Amino acid sequence: MTSMKPAVFFDRDGVLNEDHGYLFEPGKLQWIEGAREAVKAVNDAGYFAFVVTNQSGVARGFYAERDVEVLHLWMSDELAKVGARIDAFEYCPHHPDAVVAQYRVACVCRKPGPGMIRTLLGRHAVDVARSFLIGDKASDVEAAEAAGIRGHLFQGGNLEYFVGQLLRQSGCAATPDCPSASF
Repeated sequence: MTSMKPAVFFDRDGVLNEDHGYLFEPGKLQWIEGAREAVKAVNDAGYFAFVVTNQSGVARGFYAERDVEVLHLWMSDELAKVGARIDAFEYCPHHPDAVVAQYRVACVCRKPGPGMIRTLLGRHAVDVARSFLIGDKASDVEAAEAAGIRGHLFQGGNLEYFVGQLLRQSGCAATPDCPSASF
């Protein structure tokens, strides 16, 4: 039997990296302060680390799905340099007003829909009661709540500190895997 473990679902743009609109080029990604360390803290606490991100730039014809995947591979490589990892990336390339016809879909994966979160919950042994999402928009929190997990709004600052507070509130401090860093 597989044991369940909690997860932290990160929105990407505005939480892990600065949101400059329609990012797809690794050379233009600017990490949010403490973002890589926050992912490592989640890993060290024994949580899954997931990314759920709307990528309507694909639907708008600004870049291709392959560009999103290349950026996520690059992010994974950069995170590995500090001993951190994302367990899975999920992205939604759809938009109801898409320029690219194949992506012109009103789907449940696009936040505030819970589809990406539910996909990950179905694919991994997640302890839903101890899991949460960190987003920078109300639609992120709405998606979390629709999927049955808590959602938290990140309004800037140091993400490592913010995540540390949430891990302590979620009972991480009571577990031996909880990071010992002072946040």
